[in-house]
Order: sequence, then structure tokens, then C-alpha cells
Amino acid sequence: MQPVQAALCSYGMSGQVFHGPLLEAHPGFKITKILERTRNDSEGRHPSARITRQFSSILRDPAVELVVINTPDHLHYEMTGEALEAGKHVVVEKPFTLKYSHAAELVRMASNKGLLLTVFQNRRWDGDFLTVKELIESAKLGRLVEFESHFDRYRNYIQDSWKDSGSSGTGTLYNLGSHLIDQALLLFGMPGSLFCDSRLLREGAKTDDSFDLFLRYPGVKCLLRSSYLVREPGPRFMLHGTEGSYLKWGVDPQEAAMKSGAIPGSGDWGMEPESDWGRINTTCNGKHLEGPYPTRPGNYPAFYDNVYEAIRLNAPPAVSPEAAADVVMIIEAAYESSRTGRVVGLKEFTASREFRQRSAGDRTA
Repeated sequence: MQPVQAALCSYGMSGQVFHGPLLEAHPGFKITKILERTRNDSEGRHPSARITRQFSSILRDPAVELVVINTPDHLHYEMTGEALEAGKHVVVEKPFTLKYSHAAELVRMASNKGLLLTVFQNRRWDGDFLTVKELIESAKLGRLVEFESHFDRYRNYIQDSWKDSGSSGTGTLYNLGSHLIDQALLLFGMPGSLFCDSRLLREGAKTDDSFDLFLRYPGVKCLLRSSYLVREPGPRFMLHGTEGSYLKWGVDPQEAAMKSGAIPGSGDWGMEPESDWGRINTTCNGKHLEGPYPTRPGNYPAFYDNVYEAIRLNAPPAVSPEAAADVVMIIEAAYESSRTGRVVGLKEFTASREFRQRSAGDRTA
């Protein structure tokens, strides 16, 4: 196995908790450079890596094959474009970009250059979501009629962070919403229309910290919700079908495991204790099924398994850049819906003069 030489463009939370450990644990990758502007937090954690202060040193290094753009969201578009121009494969943190037109431009650039471009939608590999996907595909609840997904937190204060600064792209829709929207699109495809109510609930909030997003499909009522003022969370997922229901509380254990220093993929990685399993009540194949339902093991390492295969074996990316661009389109339409208080049809929205004007950007936008 010839390791892919990779560089991280930041060593904040995403670098320390997600990308660093996942790449370090994978025999198909070797971290050779880590960009830290002023600090040395990665020193000693990645023996093969050298700290650099300049993004340009990563781009100029002919040995670097893969660049992980895990910087603040407003830098994704520019840095991804520069990395692609330099002939590098790219993994971008979610959200892909802040504007659909920028995402579409990067998709075209990667395609023209024959480079891998993918987005770190790791929560496709949450154990609870893998279980939900299996339940829907196997029709264990009959025909699904209602799907509700939450990603809630409790933080009743404003952080001294770019995420709470109020600048473009810092709202909950871009942050936690990127995960929920990606999961919904993976399950049901693009909706015909949507309605969103996003709000600023915390005192002193400068950007939205709560949203209710209805994605409208012909056969399924789909509601995505997130709030930073949920101290006692309800179910993470609620599914109702013609034959039964499934409810799931709690969050996938992989992030907590990596924060504690566990090696991704080791031991009983991604396994939930039975006490955390969701509950099912349904009739399947003529039999009544009621009680705890086993949660499938979560598998964040699968993301970089796919990245390796895409680079070395030309496999298709599990998270296509086109799918990641669709998430950005939904977010833009959701903000439009919240602003106007109206249902937004996606075809009409993307064809509108206002959308085309907003999306008409260049690399300096």
C-alpha cells in the first residue's frame, strides 16, 4: 500500500479530533504537513508531519497529494480553488462553500483536472443514521410517512469564536444543518420545495442559532430541526410508517471516543451499548416487533477508506461534490424562505433573477 501524502490546513477542533486521528490511524495515508499560523499544537502528535506557517508551502510541495481544507467556512472556496489549481486532491470540511455558484465552480474545476474533490460529511457514518437508512431501505416500518431529525445542543452563551461572529456562513443552518440536510438528501433526494423558520434565540446572538426546516416530498413529511437551547434533548430521530415507528435518542459515540484519544477503528469501534439503542414498534413480515432495536456500528474510518480508493483505485467518491453542492443550494433556499416567510420551490428559486445575481461570483466575491 503506497500511502497518500496528506496535509492539514488547520489544527483546531476538526484537525485534532477528526482528520488528524482518522488519517494517522489509516495505513493508506501519511500526514506530512500541518498548517498552524502561530501555534504548535500538533507537535509530537503526528511523527511524520512538519508544521508550516504558510498555505503556499503546502501548495508548492510536489510530494503532497491530498490537501484537507478544514479551515473556517468562509475560506473553503478560495483555498479549495487554489489547491485544485496546484494539482492537489482535496477534502473539504462541511459546509462545502457558502454559495452554490462557488461550489459548482469547484466541481467543474476538479472534473476538468481529473482530481478528487469531496466533502467531509462524516455523519453519513453515524451508527444511528446507518440504522435509520437500513430501516427505511428494508421497509421494516412499512411505507415511511414521517421523518424527523434533530441536531440539538445546549449553549446559552455566545462564544468568542468566528462561529458566533455573525459573519456570512456562521449560522446553525451552515453548521449543524449541513449534516441534517446531507442525510435527508441521501435518503430522499432533492425536494420539490421547502419551508424554513430560522431564528436568533440566545441573548446577544448575531447569527441564527435555531431552525425548523421542512423539506417537501410527495410521500414523506420531512422535518429537520436544530437549536442551541435544548438542555433536555428529545429523540434524535423519529420515523413513522404505515406499519410502525422507530425513535432514537442520544448521539453517535465516535466523536467522544476520538476526543478521549481512542484509535479510530480499534476494538469495538462505533458500537453502542444496548442501553442506548433506539426503540421500535412495528409489524414486519406478519410479526410484531417491539422493544430495543440494535444500532449499527458507526464507521467514520470508512470516509477515508473511500478517499484512499478514489485516489489510488479511481473509485467514485462516497460524498460526491455535486451532492455537497446540493446541500449548499438547500441552505441558500432555506434562508430565502425564512426571510420571506414563504414556501420556496427549488426550480423557481434557482431560476430566479435574484438567485443568479447572488450566485454570480468570482474568486474575490
